Amino acid sequence: HAKHRPPPPLECLQVATACVKSCDHARNIGVMFDSTLSLDRQISIVCKSALYSIRSISRIRKFLSMETAKSLIHALVTSKLDNCNAILYGLPKSQIQRLQYVLNSAARLVKLSRKHDHISPVLMELHWLPIEQRIKFKILLYVFKVINDMAPSYLRELLEPYKPTRSLRSGNKKLLKIQPYKLKSYGYRAF
Repeated sequence: HAKHRPPPPLECLQVATACVKSCDHARNIGVMFDSTLSLDRQISIVCKSALYSIRSISRIRKFLSMETAKSLIHALVTSKLDNCNAILYGLPKSQIQRLQYVLNSAARLVKLSRKHDHISPVLMELHWLPIEQRIKFKILLYVFKVINDMAPSYLRELLEPYKPTRSLRSGNKKLLKIQPYKLKSYGYRAF
């Protein structure tokens, strides 16, 4: 894991008349955020829950058709992997690999392939993107919605069209301006 700065010593934050104490983690919209934004705990929760579902489905897999198994996996596993996955962009590959292991296990269960069989052909046959591409797809979907006025205004305010200072071929390609950031550890992960 990348090294992060230690948090500043803060016992509590005064909000009106109340003193709000700091904590190591907090849940918001179903996602467990930790104080360093490493999302370790969130990934552990998703992996544990998804693997539990995979084990449960594996007990009855021999009685299911491939399409039924695929539907169960989508309902109970890939939905968990895809939920709020855009926040995982820019995490270290070791973190993403934990989720990829879960997706690979689900694919093997659907196709009844062996543990040591190569997984890429299985994923391709199922038309499933690897986790890293699923994350990028979700972000691109958000950007598409923002550009085409299908997203909330607060997201539209975050994206600024690229306008070259002189006439360039890239001027009419609907490119976006990359916002500057200060912190390499967090800034490049921003929307």
